[in-house]
Order: sequence, then structure tokens, then C-alpha cells
Amino acid sequence: MQQMSFLGAVTAVALLSACTAEGPATGLASNETGRSCFWASQVNGFNDAPDVDGGGDRIYVNVSANERYLFETLGACPDLNWSETIAFDQTTPGQICSGLDVDLIVPTSIGPQRCPVQMISKVND
Repeated sequence: MQQMSFLGAVTAVALLSACTAEGPATGLASNETGRSCFWASQVNGFNDAPDVDGGGDRIYVNVSANERYLFETLGACPDLNWSETIAFDQTTPGQICSGLDVDLIVPTSIGPQRCPVQMISKVND
């Protein structure tokens, strides 16, 4: 019962995608170009991204038809690299522009885990 109320309280968009490893994160957008933001409803999938030694776990989040963002968690996020689904729990209303705007909810064998996001960068292909 407690798990159901937790999930009910989460304002989330579930994502489905096959997680595949990709090459190093290249082409990150410069912070000088201003903030790149998106709506959670525009997200259409995610992929595993190379993690940073001593840093958090990383994923690429696919937005709309041809935009991609690199998300890095604040510390380790067990099961993120192997999960077939994730959800977003927005901490602020409106668009997602930075790590402060969203937490990732990742299913695990012992229930959903909240993974705070520390960094979001738009990836320029």
C-alpha cells in the first residue's frame, strides 16, 4: 500500500526504450547559448550514456524528433543503466531546463528509487 501512494504522488511521464551503450558524450551545447528547455510531454525515449569516473550515472534523453539531452545524476543511481522504463518527477512546474527541475524515478527490485539530477546538457549532433 505504501508503494502505491508513493507512485500516486509522483507526477511522472513513463518512458520506454531499449537501453544501448553509445560512444562518449560529444557535441554538448555551450552554456553561452542560453538555457535549452523542453516539456516532459516531448520526451520519447532514453539510452544509456557513458558514466564519468567518480561521478553520477548518465543517460541520453530523446526529446521530440531530433533533440537529445545528457542527464547526469547526483551520485550513483543503481539500475538506471539497465532499466527499460524511467519516470520524471518534476520539482517545478513548466519546462525542464536544469537538474534542479526534475528527479528520475527508476524501478528496482525493492521498489522505485528517486535519483536527483545534477546536470542536464543539450547534445548537438
